[in-house]
Amino acid sequence: MQHPKGKLIAIGGAEDKGLENSREDIHRSNLNFIELGILHRIVKESGGPNEKIEVITAASMIPYEVGENYVDAFGKIGCIDVNVMHIRNRADAINLEYLERISHCKTVMFSGGNQLRLSTIFGGTKFLQILLERYHKEESFVVAGTSAGAMAMSNTMIYEGNAARAHLKGEVKITTGLGFIDDVIIDSHFEKRGRFIRLAQAVATNPSCIGIGLGEDTGMLITEGNKMEAIGSGCVTIIDGHDIRYSNIADIPDGNPFSIDNLKVHICEKGNGYMVTERQFLPEASEGAVTKKQVEVE
Repeated sequence: MQHPKGKLIAIGGAEDKGLENSREDIHRSNLNFIELGILHRIVKESGGPNEKIEVITAASMIPYEVGENYVDAFGKIGCIDVNVMHIRNRADAINLEYLERISHCKTVMFSGGNQLRLSTIFGGTKFLQILLERYHKEESFVVAGTSAGAMAMSNTMIYEGNAARAHLKGEVKITTGLGFIDDVIIDSHFEKRGRFIRLAQAVATNPSCIGIGLGEDTGMLITEGNKMEAIGSGCVTIIDGHDIRYSNIADIPDGNPFSIDNLKVHICEKGNGYMVTERQFLPEASEGAVTKKQVEVE
């Protein structure tokens, strides 16, 4: 099977922008929801600040504010061709102008919000078909997403799950995401919102998948649909369920605590990585990586 030639950049976000139940004290004008170092990396991977970037705010309930934040943020690092698509429903997703624009941009950036909006708006559309075809065929084509935009990238997607009740069977809801990558489940705001057990339940019910828990201001650059490199300031947690020896989750009633034996966990910081198919931790995933030991010697 041929590997996709494009790149995915999944980012953990820093706050769920745009949800209807968002706290009123969120400073919606600040840019802390995405770390500027990661934006630099997005721009670098797509070919530089002159390349065309399209921001998709479909997940958000405050799309104009979120879109302006991205235009400002990319502008601060020298990007000159950043546009926003305010897609609100499936009818918007078949707009010929939008189809033309995503056929010619170099980077697509999905904002945060509610990942179920992304799967229900774009699933089965020509819009998503174009993105998937370009991602599979074109080098340097970048699909980036933060928070909900990251969680929707995989074929298997968490769309609901209260962290405080995630130890109970049935509390974590799964559906089909946008399908850019198979055999992973991505969660965001991972440490801040205590989502380890939430992702563990998702992996327990889908043990063929690798769980990717993205910290805030942190992301994974994924190349060839397989090799992942941690970027940003925090940690990425990898949960591997392939070698689970015991799990009771299929046999207990909904609402009961579940148990798992032999779940594997890896923690990646910036520069570390992971191979999905090989299920292998990489101490140095970035090309030309300089180790801390080398830095101390120099």
